[in-house]
Amino acid sequence: MNPRLTLATAARVLRQVRADPRTIGLLVVVPCVLLGLLAWIYGDGPLFDRIGGPLLGIFPFVVMFVVTSVATLRERTSGTLERLLATPLGKGDFLTGYAVAFGGLAVVQALVATGFAIWVCGLQVQGPVWMLVVVAVLDAVLGAAVGLFASAFARTEFQAVQFMPAFVLPQFLLCGLLIPRDQLPDVLHWLSDVLPLSYAVDAMVAVTGQADPGGDVGRDLAVVVGFLLAALVLGSTTLRRRTA
Repeated sequence: MNPRLTLATAARVLRQVRADPRTIGLLVVVPCVLLGLLAWIYGDGPLFDRIGGPLLGIFPFVVMFVVTSVATLRERTSGTLERLLATPLGKGDFLTGYAVAFGGLAVVQALVATGFAIWVCGLQVQGPVWMLVVVAVLDAVLGAAVGLFASAFARTEFQAVQFMPAFVLPQFLLCGLLIPRDQLPDVLHWLSDVLPLSYAVDAMVAVTGQADPGGDVGRDLAVVVGFLLAALVLGSTTLRRRTA
């Protein structure tokens, strides 16, 4: 990979996002609105404190998955990707540039959503707030990486959105948000062990519920980073120049 080409790709993606207020709203405003609705529904009870932290990891993952998969597919269907790959730009440069760009957006998203959840919605966090932000950022970048991988299997933007139930919904059901993972049937528990969102939620639960969650969070984040890198590698091998 060429660092200069990677950064040039990231800069181009950020310029495109800056010119699209709807995407900015989806990335920054929508997670806050959803967290605000949940806080309003549950009021001052402990239930919001239990699920608010995990949702800070789930919402960025879902939003980044949708935005990245659609944006990548648009590059391919418009012929932009084919023209770019005809230059010295390689697939690794393209995918890493996207990951860097959306990683930067993930930092902004995580800072805004975490600040809103804590200081507006009243989310109680036992661990360090900065650690909560780090987990949210990595979850968002993971969503972007999985979105890049999933976009290779879609031919239209509608199909890219349709993949969300296949890639995201099973993880949402098994990640431990609805029921603790150790209470799942054995087969479902084993399945949850190989899904990245399970470890993202475990990390969020540790940060919000423990005053010193460092060891547990470190192990969970190592797994999340492993899935993230695997998704980027698989994305580079399945990325096509154009949609057939």
